[in-house]
Amino acid sequence: MDAAAIRAAAAGYLNGDVLPRHEIIKCRSAEFRRGAWTLIREIEGIASVRPDEMVVKVALAAVEGAQGRLSEIERAGLLGEHERVQRLARSVLALCDHVETLTGTVMCLACDQKIEDTDESVPYAHVSSSAGAINPGRIHARCASRGRPRR
Repeated sequence: MDAAAIRAAAAGYLNGDVLPRHEIIKCRSAEFRRGAWTLIREIEGIASVRPDEMVVKVALAAVEGAQGRLSEIERAGLLGEHERVQRLARSVLALCDHVETLTGTVMCLACDQKIEDTDESVPYAHVSSSAGAINPGRIHARCASRGRPRR
């Protein structure tokens, strides 16, 4: 599984401004379910080697949340099912974030692509509208004029 691809698919689904067709929702649901299980196995594998680290415990809490999303049954109606798949997409993004933290991967906050050692990047701080906290990170130099996508 390509974590960057599943991250991009989940972010794209959440950024959509129209209600997708039923076939798209079903397809994304299956894709996000496969991705979530793969990410869960990766986190659990890391946890088996580093069980006492706080970042691992936090990631395992996210695993529990994702497992709850995975156990949700299909909802009635197109909108209900779309909202369920959106919740699943958010869980996938959270699992991606935890895998990246546990593996030391640095992702661009603007394009959600991996920042390679050879890429030019700059520091980026985003003020959260909900809590006023600062979420520091890095951004590709080429993405600096675009900013972080809304989710």
